[in-house]
Amino acid sequence: MLRTMVLAVLLLLLLPAAGCSVNPGSTGSNGGTLRVIAGENFWGSLATQLGGSRATVQSVVSDPNADPHEYETSTNDARAFAEADLVILNGAGYDDWGRKLLSANPGSHRRVLDIAAALGRKSGDNPHFWYDPALVVRVADRITSEYSARRPADASYFSDRRARLSDAMKPYQDRVVAIRAKFSGVKVGATENVFAYLASALGLELISPPEFMQAVAEGTEPPSAAVAEFQRQVSRKQIRVLVYNRQTATAVTTNLRRQAAGLGIPVVGMSETLPTSTSFQDWQLSQLIALESALNSSAGP
Repeated sequence: MLRTMVLAVLLLLLLPAAGCSVNPGSTGSNGGTLRVIAGENFWGSLATQLGGSRATVQSVVSDPNADPHEYETSTNDARAFAEADLVILNGAGYDDWGRKLLSANPGSHRRVLDIAAALGRKSGDNPHFWYDPALVVRVADRITSEYSARRPADASYFSDRRARLSDAMKPYQDRVVAIRAKFSGVKVGATENVFAYLASALGLELISPPEFMQAVAEGTEPPSAAVAEFQRQVSRKQIRVLVYNRQTATAVTTNLRRQAAGLGIPVVGMSETLPTSTSFQDWQLSQLIALESALNSSAGP
Protein backbone atom coordinates (compact mmCIF):
# COMPACT_ATOMS: atom_id res chain seq x y z
CA MET A 1 0.00 0.00 0.00
CA LEU A 2 2.79 2.42 0.95
CA ARG A 3 4.66 1.56 -2.24
CA THR A 4 1.55 2.31 -4.32
CA MET A 5 1.14 5.69 -2.64
CA VAL A 6 4.80 6.58 -3.29
CA LEU A 7 4.47 5.69 -6.97
CA ALA A 8 1.34 7.82 -7.27
CA VAL A 9 3.11 10.81 -5.74
CA LEU A 10 6.08 10.37 -8.10
CA LEU A 11 3.77 10.27 -11.10
CA LEU A 12 2.07 13.50 -10.00
CA LEU A 13 5.47 15.17 -9.67
CA LEU A 14 6.64 13.97 -13.08
CA LEU A 15 3.54 14.94 -15.07
CA PRO A 16 4.07 18.73 -14.89
CA ALA A 17 7.72 18.26 -15.83
CA ALA A 18 6.72 16.25 -18.88
CA GLY A 19 4.26 18.94 -19.87
CA CYS A 20 7.04 21.58 -19.73
CA SER A 21 9.57 19.61 -21.68
CA VAL A 22 8.76 21.29 -25.02
CA ASN A 23 11.68 23.28 -26.36
CA PRO A 24 10.73 27.00 -26.18
CA GLY A 25 12.29 27.45 -29.58
CA SER A 26 10.19 24.69 -31.11
CA THR A 27 8.72 25.36 -34.54
CA GLY A 28 5.65 23.19 -34.07
CA SER A 29 2.39 24.46 -35.52
CA ASN A 30 1.16 25.85 -32.19
CA GLY A 31 4.25 26.90 -30.26
CA GLY A 32 7.61 28.63 -30.30
CA THR A 33 8.88 31.77 -31.94
CA LEU A 34 8.64 31.93 -35.71
CA ARG A 35 11.96 32.30 -37.51
CA VAL A 36 11.32 34.69 -40.39
CA ILE A 37 13.74 35.76 -43.12
CA ALA A 38 12.83 38.76 -45.26
CA GLY A 39 14.74 39.31 -48.47
CA GLU A 40 14.63 43.08 -47.98
CA ASN A 41 14.30 45.23 -44.89
CA PHE A 42 11.21 47.13 -46.02
CA TRP A 43 9.24 43.89 -45.87
CA GLY A 44 11.24 42.91 -42.79
CA SER A 45 10.01 46.01 -40.96
CA LEU A 46 6.39 45.07 -41.60
CA ALA A 47 7.06 41.43 -40.68
CA THR A 48 8.67 42.53 -37.40
CA GLN A 49 5.77 44.76 -36.44
CA LEU A 50 3.21 42.12 -37.36
CA GLY A 51 5.06 39.32 -35.58
CA GLY A 52 5.71 41.09 -32.29
CA SER A 53 7.10 38.76 -29.66
CA ARG A 54 5.98 35.69 -31.61
CA ALA A 55 8.45 36.14 -34.48
CA THR A 56 12.15 36.78 -34.87
CA VAL A 57 12.75 38.56 -38.17
CA GLN A 58 16.05 38.84 -40.03
CA SER A 59 16.35 41.03 -43.12
CA VAL A 60 18.98 40.06 -45.67
CA VAL A 61 19.30 43.26 -47.72
CA SER A 62 19.53 46.09 -45.20
CA ASP A 63 22.38 48.40 -46.25
CA PRO A 64 20.78 51.78 -47.08
CA ASN A 65 23.82 52.75 -49.15
CA ALA A 66 23.96 49.66 -51.37
CA ASP A 67 22.11 48.78 -54.55
CA PRO A 68 19.79 45.84 -53.72
CA HIS A 69 20.01 44.59 -57.31
CA GLU A 70 23.72 43.92 -56.82
CA TYR A 71 23.44 41.97 -53.55
CA GLU A 72 25.72 38.96 -53.16
CA THR A 73 24.68 36.25 -50.72
CA SER A 74 26.85 34.75 -47.98
CA THR A 75 27.07 31.48 -46.07
CA ASN A 76 25.20 33.16 -43.21
CA ASP A 77 22.33 33.90 -45.59
CA ALA A 78 22.26 30.26 -46.71
CA ARG A 79 22.13 29.08 -43.10
CA ALA A 80 19.32 31.51 -42.26
CA PHE A 81 17.26 30.35 -45.24
CA ALA A 82 17.79 26.72 -44.29
CA GLU A 83 16.57 27.28 -40.71
CA ALA A 84 13.68 29.65 -41.44
CA ASP A 85 10.02 28.85 -40.81
CA LEU A 86 8.94 31.56 -43.25
CA VAL A 87 10.88 33.26 -46.05
CA ILE A 88 9.49 36.49 -47.53
CA LEU A 89 10.77 37.41 -50.98
CA ASN A 90 9.74 40.34 -53.14
CA GLY A 91 9.74 38.30 -56.35
CA ALA A 92 9.23 39.52 -59.94
CA GLY A 93 12.96 39.13 -60.56
CA TYR A 94 13.95 41.59 -57.84
CA ASP A 95 15.63 39.06 -55.53
CA ASP A 96 16.39 36.01 -57.65
CA TRP A 97 19.36 35.36 -55.38
CA GLY A 98 16.78 34.33 -52.76
CA ARG A 99 15.30 31.71 -55.06
CA LYS A 100 18.77 30.27 -55.58
CA LEU A 101 19.26 30.00 -51.82
CA LEU A 102 15.92 28.22 -51.46
CA SER A 103 16.87 25.71 -54.15
CA ALA A 104 20.24 25.09 -52.52
CA ASN A 105 18.65 24.60 -49.08
CA PRO A 106 15.40 22.65 -49.51
CA GLY A 107 13.21 22.14 -46.46
CA SER A 108 9.66 20.84 -46.05
CA HIS A 109 9.19 22.76 -42.79
CA ARG A 110 9.60 26.14 -44.50
CA ARG A 111 6.91 28.30 -46.11
CA VAL A 112 7.78 30.87 -48.76
CA LEU A 113 5.81 34.04 -49.40
CA ASP A 114 6.53 35.36 -52.89
CA ILE A 115 4.97 38.80 -52.72
CA ALA A 116 4.85 39.32 -56.48
CA ALA A 117 2.99 36.04 -56.95
CA ALA A 118 0.63 36.87 -54.07
CA LEU A 119 -0.19 40.17 -55.80
CA GLY A 120 -0.69 38.51 -59.17
CA ARG A 121 2.50 40.02 -60.60
CA LYS A 122 5.32 38.37 -62.53
CA SER A 123 8.88 38.87 -63.67
CA GLY A 124 9.03 41.84 -66.01
CA ASP A 125 6.50 43.86 -64.01
CA ASN A 126 7.70 46.83 -62.00
CA PRO A 127 8.89 45.04 -58.81
CA HIS A 128 8.87 48.04 -56.46
CA PHE A 129 5.56 47.08 -54.82
CA TRP A 130 6.42 48.63 -51.45
CA TYR A 131 5.99 52.06 -52.99
CA ASP A 132 2.29 51.39 -53.64
CA PRO A 133 0.31 52.12 -50.44
CA ALA A 134 -2.61 49.90 -51.51
CA LEU A 135 -0.32 46.95 -52.23
CA VAL A 136 1.41 47.41 -48.88
CA VAL A 137 -1.93 46.88 -47.14
CA ARG A 138 -2.44 43.64 -49.06
CA VAL A 139 1.05 42.43 -48.19
CA ALA A 140 0.52 43.17 -44.49
CA ASP A 141 -2.69 41.15 -44.60
CA ARG A 142 -0.92 38.27 -46.31
CA ILE A 143 1.95 38.20 -43.81
CA THR A 144 -0.60 38.10 -40.99
CA SER A 145 -2.32 35.16 -42.69
CA GLU A 146 1.00 33.35 -43.02
CA TYR A 147 1.74 33.86 -39.34
CA SER A 148 -1.67 32.60 -38.29
CA ALA A 149 -1.33 29.55 -40.54
CA ARG A 150 1.95 28.66 -38.86
CA ARG A 151 0.73 29.43 -35.35
CA PRO A 152 -3.07 28.93 -35.19
CA ALA A 153 -3.08 29.27 -31.42
CA ASP A 154 -1.69 32.82 -31.80
CA ALA A 155 -4.15 33.95 -34.48
CA SER A 156 -5.84 36.49 -32.21
CA TYR A 157 -2.44 37.89 -31.20
CA PHE A 158 -1.49 38.37 -34.85
CA SER A 159 -4.85 40.01 -35.58
CA ASP A 160 -4.16 42.48 -32.79
CA ARG A 161 -0.70 43.20 -34.23
CA ARG A 162 -2.30 43.81 -37.62
CA ALA A 163 -4.71 46.34 -36.08
CA ARG A 164 -1.82 48.09 -34.35
CA LEU A 165 0.05 48.36 -37.63
CA SER A 166 -3.01 49.91 -39.27
CA ASP A 167 -2.99 52.61 -36.60
CA ALA A 168 0.74 53.19 -37.02
CA MET A 169 0.37 53.47 -40.81
CA LYS A 170 -2.38 56.09 -40.67
CA PRO A 171 -0.16 59.24 -40.78
CA TYR A 172 1.62 57.84 -43.86
CA GLN A 173 -1.66 56.95 -45.58
CA ASP A 174 -3.25 60.28 -44.65
CA ARG A 175 -0.29 62.14 -46.17
CA VAL A 176 -0.78 60.24 -49.44
CA VAL A 177 -4.41 61.38 -49.54
CA ALA A 178 -3.48 64.98 -48.73
CA ILE A 179 -0.82 65.21 -51.45
CA ARG A 180 -3.14 63.68 -54.00
CA ALA A 181 -5.87 66.18 -53.15
CA LYS A 182 -3.53 69.13 -53.60
CA PHE A 183 -1.21 68.10 -56.45
CA SER A 184 -3.13 65.64 -58.59
CA GLY A 185 -2.20 66.06 -62.24
CA VAL A 186 1.11 67.84 -61.59
CA LYS A 187 3.89 66.68 -63.93
CA VAL A 188 7.01 65.22 -62.32
CA GLY A 189 10.10 63.34 -63.44
CA ALA A 190 12.02 60.38 -62.02
CA THR A 191 15.30 58.74 -62.93
CA GLU A 192 13.95 55.25 -62.08
CA ASN A 193 10.62 53.44 -62.01
CA VAL A 194 11.03 52.89 -58.27
CA PHE A 195 8.86 56.01 -57.94
CA ALA A 196 6.20 54.97 -60.46
CA TYR A 197 3.76 53.30 -58.06
CA LEU A 198 3.90 56.12 -55.55
CA ALA A 199 3.53 58.77 -58.27
CA SER A 200 0.34 57.03 -59.40
CA ALA A 201 -0.99 56.77 -55.86
CA LEU A 202 -0.36 60.50 -55.38
CA GLY A 203 -2.10 61.38 -58.62
CA LEU A 204 1.09 62.86 -60.07
CA GLU A 205 1.77 62.60 -63.80
CA LEU A 206 5.14 60.92 -64.22
CA ILE A 207 6.25 61.96 -67.72
CA SER A 208 9.85 60.68 -67.79
CA PRO A 209 10.49 58.23 -70.66
CA PRO A 210 9.55 54.74 -69.32
CA GLU A 211 12.44 53.10 -71.19
CA PHE A 212 14.86 55.49 -69.45
CA MET A 213 13.53 54.67 -65.98
CA GLN A 214 13.46 50.94 -66.71
CA ALA A 215 17.02 50.87 -67.98
CA VAL A 216 18.43 52.74 -65.00
CA ALA A 217 16.53 50.49 -62.59
CA GLU A 218 18.03 47.43 -64.30
CA GLY A 219 21.54 48.87 -64.34
CA THR A 220 21.76 49.26 -68.11
CA GLU A 221 22.34 52.24 -70.35
CA PRO A 222 19.12 54.01 -71.34
CA PRO A 223 18.48 54.54 -75.07
CA SER A 224 19.99 57.75 -76.41
CA ALA A 225 16.60 58.95 -77.68
CA ALA A 226 15.14 58.53 -74.17
CA VAL A 227 18.05 60.45 -72.65
CA ALA A 228 17.55 63.29 -75.12
CA GLU A 229 13.81 63.40 -74.40
CA PHE A 230 14.38 63.48 -70.65
CA GLN A 231 16.90 66.30 -71.02
CA ARG A 232 14.38 68.27 -73.12
CA GLN A 233 11.73 67.82 -70.44
CA VAL A 234 14.10 69.23 -67.85
CA SER A 235 15.45 72.07 -70.00
CA ARG A 236 11.93 73.20 -70.83
CA LYS A 237 10.91 72.88 -67.17
CA GLN A 238 8.08 70.56 -68.05
CA ILE A 239 8.44 68.81 -64.68
CA ARG A 240 7.82 70.38 -61.32
CA VAL A 241 10.05 68.02 -59.31
CA LEU A 242 12.74 65.48 -60.17
CA VAL A 243 12.89 62.33 -58.03
CA TYR A 244 16.01 60.16 -57.96
CA ASN A 245 17.16 56.98 -56.23
CA ARG A 246 19.78 57.75 -53.56
CA GLN A 247 21.20 54.24 -53.79
CA THR A 248 22.09 54.30 -57.46
CA ALA A 249 23.85 56.93 -59.53
CA THR A 250 25.15 57.03 -63.09
CA ALA A 251 26.75 59.76 -65.14
CA VAL A 252 23.46 60.32 -66.96
CA THR A 253 21.29 60.56 -63.83
CA THR A 254 23.85 62.79 -62.09
CA ASN A 255 23.86 65.16 -65.05
CA LEU A 256 20.06 65.29 -65.07
CA ARG A 257 20.02 66.13 -61.36
CA ARG A 258 22.53 68.93 -61.89
CA GLN A 259 20.60 70.22 -64.88
CA ALA A 260 17.35 70.29 -62.90
CA ALA A 261 18.91 71.97 -59.86
CA GLY A 262 20.53 74.58 -62.09
CA LEU A 263 17.13 75.48 -63.50
CA GLY A 264 15.53 75.74 -60.09
CA ILE A 265 13.63 72.45 -60.32
CA PRO A 266 13.57 70.83 -56.85
CA VAL A 267 15.37 67.48 -56.68
CA VAL A 268 14.14 64.90 -54.16
CA GLY A 269 16.02 61.74 -53.20
CA MET A 270 14.25 58.53 -52.27
CA SER A 271 15.91 55.32 -51.16
CA GLU A 272 15.14 51.84 -52.38
CA THR A 273 15.61 50.18 -49.00
CA LEU A 274 14.84 51.20 -45.45
CA PRO A 275 17.33 53.43 -43.59
CA THR A 276 18.79 51.98 -40.41
CA SER A 277 16.65 52.06 -37.24
CA THR A 278 13.54 53.36 -38.99
CA SER A 279 10.12 51.77 -39.37
CA PHE A 280 8.56 51.32 -42.78
CA GLN A 281 5.84 53.87 -42.14
CA ASP A 282 8.18 56.52 -40.70
CA TRP A 283 10.50 56.10 -43.69
CA GLN A 284 7.70 56.53 -46.18
CA LEU A 285 6.20 59.45 -44.28
CA SER A 286 9.51 61.34 -44.18
CA GLN A 287 9.93 60.92 -47.93
CA LEU A 288 6.38 62.09 -48.57
CA ILE A 289 7.00 65.19 -46.45
CA ALA A 290 10.14 65.98 -48.45
CA LEU A 291 8.27 65.50 -51.72
CA GLU A 292 5.36 67.65 -50.59
CA SER A 293 7.77 70.41 -49.55
CA ALA A 294 9.40 70.28 -52.99
CA LEU A 295 6.04 70.45 -54.74
CA ASN A 296 5.02 73.41 -52.61
CA SER A 297 8.26 75.27 -53.34
CA SER A 298 8.13 74.89 -57.09
CA ALA A 299 6.11 76.90 -59.57
CA GLY A 300 3.79 74.90 -61.79
CA PRO A 301 4.92 74.51 -65.41
